[in-house]
Amino acid sequence: MIRILFVFGTRPEAVKLCPVIEQMRAEPDIFDVRVCVTAQHREMLDQVLSSFGVVPHYDLNTMQPGQTLLQSTGKMLAELEAVLADATPDMVLVQGDTSTTLCGAMAAFYAGIPVAHVEAGLRTGDIRQPFPEEMNRVLVSRLTALHFAATKSAAMNLLREGVAQSSITVTGNSGIDAVLRVQLGLESGKIPVRTWPEINFQKKVILVTAHRRESFGPAFDRICTALTTLAQREDVQLVYPVHPNPNISGPAREKLGNNPRIILMEPLDYLSFVDLMRRSYLILTDSGGVQEEGPSLGKPILVMREKTERPEAVEAGTSTLVGSDVQRIVNAATELLDDPREYARRACMHNPYGDGQASERISAEIKKFFAANKKAEDFSSAFSNFVEKNLCLDGDRLNGDWLNRDKTSRATAINELNFAADLGVEGVIAAKSDVQARLDLGAALPHND
Repeated sequence: MIRILFVFGTRPEAVKLCPVIEQMRAEPDIFDVRVCVTAQHREMLDQVLSSFGVVPHYDLNTMQPGQTLLQSTGKMLAELEAVLADATPDMVLVQGDTSTTLCGAMAAFYAGIPVAHVEAGLRTGDIRQPFPEEMNRVLVSRLTALHFAATKSAAMNLLREGVAQSSITVTGNSGIDAVLRVQLGLESGKIPVRTWPEINFQKKVILVTAHRRESFGPAFDRICTALTTLAQREDVQLVYPVHPNPNISGPAREKLGNNPRIILMEPLDYLSFVDLMRRSYLILTDSGGVQEEGPSLGKPILVMREKTERPEAVEAGTSTLVGSDVQRIVNAATELLDDPREYARRACMHNPYGDGQASERISAEIKKFFAANKKAEDFSSAFSNFVEKNLCLDGDRLNGDWLNRDKTSRATAINELNFAADLGVEGVIAAKSDVQARLDLGAALPHND
């Protein structure tokens, strides 16, 4: 039985890890799944947990109003120590690049527990954009045993940083697993479809999300100006579920709240948000997850950020980077609103982020990891037994001259193998060629009787 502790705290993490939790829980003879949440996003996290029927074993509830990054990080690390001591997991699984991700990986590393990182390898190359996420994910990569990259591009980022290729698997994005399952449920009627009396779907509905730290202040003011400009069109309606962070919610309601063509609403539960995405015409966002999910639903994405760690969507044409510049946002949106051919071209492009099978691949790789390490332990044990049986008998059974002459080489062989076993399977395999000569020599030694 492999005990996996999932550590997460925000809505995006929950969206991408709940499908993996479901996958592992479907194999109860193999996996013992435990869940720890930090509640970095309390209400928005709880909505996703409820949608997927996930009840945490540990709820740290660490977030407090006005908390600084240093305060929240210190609190999470301290509380995770007790969780790891109680859960005694074989592996800790984290996702993405939040403060919770960093704390989960660091706590596991300090406790000597291997870390698996879902959505590994995302990079902008600028440690200030996004902040602090870019540095979080760089640091987590140094603490991780298994890297699950969503794309080949992300895997290449890890290779360029010196991460061993054998520890990297391109799985696709588990967030696509989630959105496709919900889409199927909505379309089949298995998931009840919400009514939207406040939205006129006869118009071209533009869904907006904006919440990132780098969007605070002047950048968000420019975004609001662009949204107000687009709302002057009679054929559109803008719908904006507003993030509860006061740096966003206050300015959003002040600048956009009185516009009849802009609907501001409370954050949506995950099922409702997917339903709104699939029924929208166009999506404007600074969210990383929405950049991945939207194309799966055939929706063009305008990314209101200066840099993105998800260049594949931009290269594929499903997303366009517009930053917070008013004219760039308005021009890009206007093109998609006015040019049916361009809209159709962008809406039907292939999503580079996955096929809905990422959770299965992640589960399979973790099983392989533990099976391989079991083989390494078995090899180490077998070799130690061989040495004890064949090289450590007294002089009555073994040529005394060889025994005296080769004590050093025997000790060296044992030390090399134990060191290789500590490194993992690759180290053991590499050591076999060096050790095999000693094994062959020991097996062929003459006996005095």
